[in-house]
Amino acid sequence: MARSERKPARPKRTTGGSTTTSSRMPAASSAATIATAPSAQTPRALALRAAQLCLDYKANDVVLLDLHGVTDMTDYFVIASGTSDTHVRSIGERLLDDLRKEGLHAHHIEGLQSGRWVLLDFVDFVVHIFHPTLRTFYQLERLWSDAEVIPVGSSSARA
Repeated sequence: MARSERKPARPKRTTGGSTTTSSRMPAASSAATIATAPSAQTPRALALRAAQLCLDYKANDVVLLDLHGVTDMTDYFVIASGTSDTHVRSIGERLLDDLRKEGLHAHHIEGLQSGRWVLLDFVDFVVHIFHPTLRTFYQLERLWSDAEVIPVGSSSARA
């Protein structure tokens, strides 16, 4: 996607006769669930959650880039590496499953079958999970070097 493209409009959902513009809906209507629902969290908190989950799944070199002021297509990139095709697929599948349980659904998914470069588009943030050789080849951190690097858990922040 070119830098000049805008991020897609959020799909409209109809629930109980009302229409909302958010793609994230609470799974239940209890007060406790609504307070911790993804829709109540900021895009930054959701991107940080996704990055932390990548670390939990033993992903390498997890980086969070703040793309505000750099592009309109999304707010954050989470970039991580697996150690093999199987590890890359596993990180992607587990991330999708765990975020889905929290009420967050991917708008678009690419590369999950091959496991070389998995892209999970959650509209406000995009997760890129690479096989190490492809990460070195594409160098997204260098391509988006104008973006601020946000430290994630125990990973080192790189520019």
